[in-house]
Amino acid sequence: MEKMLGYCGIDCRSCDVYIATVNNDDALRERTAKLWSELNHVTITPEMLNCTGCRADGPKTYYCSDMCGIRKCAEGNGYENCGECPVMDGCPTVAVIHKDNKQAKENLTKENLKQLSETPKEGYLL
Repeated sequence: MEKMLGYCGIDCRSCDVYIATVNNDDALRERTAKLWSELNHVTITPEMLNCTGCRADGPKTYYCSDMCGIRKCAEGNGYENCGECPVMDGCPTVAVIHKDNKQAKENLTKENLKQLSETPKEGYLL
């Protein structure tokens, strides 16, 4: 399964922190730090914003690596992403992302359908 798809379904390649990291773009880091500080009512400095994707090897933002409830839940339940969870549609944790980012939820559906069609499990009729 694509490692650049976050547990919540966000495509990490579209995240400004990921883009700033892979392009070493300090101006984008500064803009993102300012925006995220305002949105989250905390101080986020540009130095805090280095991430190569929440499921990929490499650096992550502190929030993504240590605080994200979605990541903790998926890892704790052994899921590659929330799309594997039978209660995703009613989950208040991932709903925080999906209510404003319909593409993230769609990514999980497409990714999991693709996985099932490529590696059918015993008992599944495809």
